[in-house]
Amino acid sequence: MFAVIRTGGKQLKVTANDIIRVEKLVGASGDAVEFSEVLMMGEESSVKVGTPLVPKARVCGTILDQIRDDKVLIFKKKRRHNYRRKNGHRQYLTVVRITDVLAEGQSPAKAAAPKAKTKPEAKAKEVPVVKAAPKKTATKAKKPSPKSSKK
Repeated sequence: MFAVIRTGGKQLKVTANDIIRVEKLVGASGDAVEFSEVLMMGEESSVKVGTPLVPKARVCGTILDQIRDDKVLIFKKKRRHNYRRKNGHRQYLTVVRITDVLAEGQSPAKAAAPKAKTKPEAKAKEVPVVKAAPKKTATKAKKPSPKSSKK
């Protein structure tokens, strides 16, 4: 099943397990995200077009990464006027893996939670505690008394 969604001012055709790059979305890596603006959805045999949106349809995904796009250079020039301006811009993007395309009344398939592997804890070897030797106090050497000279 595919869907056409609208996000960040762009329209994207997505299916399950697609990896897409969209305008920056709020969230950290691993967070779930849901796109509710579904413009069209369908399968090989039938297509449902929204007016303007398909009611109660949604697309679920998981945020994989927050990245920045390649630099876009902006160069302005007016000939014969010695006017040149160079500027650059890097857009913030979010990489999303589409997990489900859900039509009206469908619920997301529960992903099997990965079983936490429990390792048998290794017993820590007992390390003998070494006490620090007491600090030696340095005795100051006595200065020789000044010799008085009688003349």
